[in-house]
Amino acid sequence: MISLRLGISTCPNDTFIYEALVRGLKNSEFQWNVTFADVQTLNEMVLAGELDVAKVSCGVLPLVQNKYQLLSCGGAMGYGCGPLLLSAQSPAKFDPSKETVLPGKNTTASLLFRFWYAKTQGVEPPKVSYAFFNEVYDGLLLGKNAQGVVIHEKRFTWERDHLGLLTDLGAFWEAETESPIPLGCSVAKKTLGSSVIQSVEAEIRQSLDMAHARTEPVTDFIREKAQIPDDSVILKHIRMFVTDFTRDMGEPGRKALRILAEHVSL
Repeated sequence: MISLRLGISTCPNDTFIYEALVRGLKNSEFQWNVTFADVQTLNEMVLAGELDVAKVSCGVLPLVQNKYQLLSCGGAMGYGCGPLLLSAQSPAKFDPSKETVLPGKNTTASLLFRFWYAKTQGVEPPKVSYAFFNEVYDGLLLGKNAQGVVIHEKRFTWERDHLGLLTDLGAFWEAETESPIPLGCSVAKKTLGSSVIQSVEAEIRQSLDMAHARTEPVTDFIREKAQIPDDSVILKHIRMFVTDFTRDMGEPGRKALRILAEHVSL
């Protein structure tokens, strides 16, 4: 049995996709040693070569593609699922003189913010800082942050929490590029070899198919990892970020990755 180091987030879309794989698929040739972490930590672990298979931000792919192979499945791509630029105030207006808090330097959300900023705010570089995605949101709620980019389940709660929408960065990306929003992708170390990588992809797809076949999409495993008390929010998260592109990104997904690499400065 081959032992592999897997890194995924605790977000419902990742745990939905990978639950059956993590629990152990019948006749699997792999023993999975799993690290659960936020996406920026996973990005940094892959940059350091510490994982064999991982879910990372699509924006980090150009930095690791010499050592890691892009997998065609297991990612997060789609339409209407991009990060939101929010304000602590409602109604809201973007203020370039104030700092914008981003959810990690290498996250696709940060790159999509820079993509929007470069096309709408002129040549001056944006004033930014970085925090974990939940800290970005909490900072807005407490008024510590004037504006910030939010991702994951925080997309679904900002109106309830009376924050202000400055722009939908995903919708801006779609309008500018006519391609799906490339949020996350799965990668595997090239040194594993093509045969092992193909088997990894097959297990990811099998795990995903088993998740879709369940009567109840939200399981205790998903609830425990997400630490989200509302099943309806978990279900919205899964339905938004697990798409047809998750099973196979195809040419539209690869096109989106090429555009991200070409037009967004890392």
